[in-house]
Amino acid sequence: MKRFRLILLSLSLTALFTTSCTKDETQPSFDESLIIGKWKSGTLFERYDADQSGATWDTADDVTEPEAQEFTWTITKDQLEQIHIIVNGGLVPKRYTITDLTETTMKYEDDFGVTKSFSKQ
Repeated sequence: MKRFRLILLSLSLTALFTTSCTKDETQPSFDESLIIGKWKSGTLFERYDADQSGATWDTADDVTEPEAQEFTWTITKDQLEQIHIIVNGGLVPKRYTITDLTETTMKYEDDFGVTKSFSKQ
């Protein structure tokens, strides 16, 4: 009987320590269709198109939408990734954590804790 209890205790402890929560279980998911459109944060604009392309420009730098920096984008759970397409053929990834995304507002945070808040135009 002692041997049976020891085996049962060993199995219970093994099961307890091999079960863990992953970050994915606690991450919120956002509906990527909500991001489609033009967003504004001060003088910064970002446009997200349905084909997962987009562009960003800042009117404070005297840049207009036709001159905008193009990018592709994806959303996975709460992670927004923009891959900026450089004119000479380079690609620059930028990743953000979405904290709020509705039909009219969007907030995201970069890896340095800088938060940007946008409103849909």
